[in-house]
Parts: sequence; C-alpha cells; structure tokens
Amino acid sequence: MGRQVKRAFRYRFYPTGEQAAELSRTFGCVRLVYNKALEERTRAWYGEKRRISYVQSSAALTQWKKTKELAFLTEVSSVPLQQALRHLQTAFANFFAKRAKYPRYKSRKKSRASAEYTRSAFTWREGQLTLAKMAQPLDIRWSRPLPEDAEPTTVSVSRDAAGRWFVSLLCEDTIAPAPATNAAVGLDAGITTLVTLSTGEKIANPRHERQDRARLARAQRELSRKVKGSANREKARHKVAKVHARIADRRRDFLHKLSTRLVRENQTVVIEDLTVRNLLKNGHLARAISDAAWTDLRMMLEYKCAWYGRELVVIDRFFPSSKLCGNCGTVGAKLPLHVREWTCEHCGAVHDRDVNAARNILAAGLAASACGDGVRPQRESSRTGRSSVKQEPQRATAGIPRL
Repeated sequence: MGRQVKRAFRYRFYPTGEQAAELSRTFGCVRLVYNKALEERTRAWYGEKRRISYVQSSAALTQWKKTKELAFLTEVSSVPLQQALRHLQTAFANFFAKRAKYPRYKSRKKSRASAEYTRSAFTWREGQLTLAKMAQPLDIRWSRPLPEDAEPTTVSVSRDAAGRWFVSLLCEDTIAPAPATNAAVGLDAGITTLVTLSTGEKIANPRHERQDRARLARAQRELSRKVKGSANREKARHKVAKVHARIADRRRDFLHKLSTRLVRENQTVVIEDLTVRNLLKNGHLARAISDAAWTDLRMMLEYKCAWYGRELVVIDRFFPSSKLCGNCGTVGAKLPLHVREWTCEHCGAVHDRDVNAARNILAAGLAASACGDGVRPQRESSRTGRSSVKQEPQRATAGIPRL
C-alpha cells in the first residue's frame, strides 16, 4: 500500500498583462491586510495584554473594506485576504506556544510576493487553472505531470525577485514505498567534501555560489552605480536577482538528486544534529556553510524518508564522531579542522577524518535504532507529520558497535 500525502507541485507560468496586473494588485492587498492585522494585534497585545482571534480579524477586514481609504480591497478576490489572516493566526499560535519569534511585518521589497487561493477561488477543468477575477486560464508550463485524477485543493501563486511567476498546486498523492534493502549509511557533512559516506565515498561540494561569485559581484557593482529610484536601477536589481536565482536553482536541484539517491539506496540514513545557526557565526566559514545548505539537505532527507518508508536517525551534536577511533573506541585529543588524517595513539590505526566520522555516526545510529535506548522524538516535519529519531547525549563509546 502506498502512503497518502499532500504534495505540492510547482510550475512556472507566464501571465498576460491583465493577469499580471491583477496578481500584482492581489499581492499588494495581501501584504496590506497582513500588516494592518498585525499592527492591530500588536497594539492589543502590548497595550492591553489582549489577544485578537482570527474571527475578530476577519470581522475587522469586513469593516476596512467599507471605508473610503481601503475600498480598493474589494477589487481583488477575498480568499487570498482571508488566507493572509489565517497565516497570521498560525504565526501568533506558534509565538504563544514558544515555537517561533514574534511575527514580522511583510516588506514590499524583501518579502516574497504571494497569494493563496482555496477551492472556492479557482476553477480546475480539463487540466486548466483559472483563478478568481480572471477570464482566462493561466499559461502553465507543465514540466511534470500531476498525479492521475488529481484535484488541487489549494493553489499558491508567487513571483520571485527575478520576476519569474510560479504556481504551486497542493494535491493528494499516493507514494509507493521504495523496495526494502538492508543497506544503511552514515553521513558526515563538510565544506570541501559536501558529504562523506560511511562507505568511504566522498561527494564533492559543487560550490554553486563560488562558481557564480564573479558574475554576482559584477552585477552588484552595476547596481551600486545606478541612481536610486531610477528605471535603470530596477533593471540592474533584476540582473542581481537572476544570478541569485540561478545559484539557488542549481543548488536545490543538486540536493534533490543527492537526497533521493541516498534514500532509495539505504533503509537507514544516519546524520548529525548540526547547529547551523551557531556555525554561521564563524566569519571565516559562514559563506561556505551557507553555500553548502546542510539544513536544506536534512529537510529533504526527513520528508523523503517518511515518504518512502525509510528510517532517519539523528545523532546528538555533541557526539565526538571525528576524534573517536572507529577501531578501538578511544576518544582522541582535540582535532583542529586542518587535520584531515590522524593516527590513534592507543591502537595505531590511521584514520581519514571524514570517513572515520561517517562510520562512527553510522555505528551510533544503528545502536540507537536497534536498542531504542536514549532515543526521543525529533521535531515534527511540516511535510510529513512524522518525526525523525534523535539520539540523546550519552557517553561516546556506550553501546556502539565497531565497524
């Protein structure tokens, strides 16, 4: 039996001039309603210690539409505006539950321009999508087919900084589990080598940002010379955004292919619980760490393992994988980053730093998965509703089989 999941299928589309104008108006109204509702909630919370519910915000939106200043809100579909209030409600629920920081205002320049349509605000007929307030269907480039007999439940339309238009269709999909296998792999993340596998294979870091660094610097220099507010500055800003989009697209494509391969080939995948936010404080390595996108790789592994019936084990961040001898279990002295090969003082075994770390990560993950001791649920994935497995801190050599 396949696993039923809600899956988003993202496509690029090319709007007509009228459609682009309508969507741009909708984006602006969504941002305005979100910010105005956030302002009202902030005033109530910090001024009166009073919470405002979604129902109260929705009623306020109805009153805003009746005023002369905000009467233009009636010109766009009401559904994206209501969805903006629902998203704000979710943001405040996460804040009060201490899962997130206080919601921030949406910026016209920095925030993502998007609008969400539910089933009552779009028409799906014979493979064509028509949004509310539009007479023609969107000109979508179907780069991959939707699931058979799929009926979108939610449609999200967005425009990125490079001016590209995208539509995301949320559909029910059945994902067949991958064929069972006894293989397991441990991953050690790095910078020169993006991922080292416990099998000894090293996957080089493509360094997408470094490859386009000269092109990006040139585009940014041209942007800095343009007069603020001019049409030429806007053109130069688009050039910078296109370079960033090229880097992000290539990085995402590489990580998708890598994560899919690892999940299909292995029944168990073991990784480290890296605190990327803290690692980014290192001024010498921050740019390289950001380019490696370890957090994105982990997110992909989490939901793909859940989709295909695999197990993802997350080893505690304090586990000394690099300086633990995989032969005798001795924990060595401090191991600087520039040391890529070291010899165990106890048994004399010579270790490649990354391969040894990957094998130790695999051994610790298999031990935790087999005995279940010291294992707790990891944070829930928003894509899967399932949790990965995380190992609690414990003695470096406790219960770890030698490979």
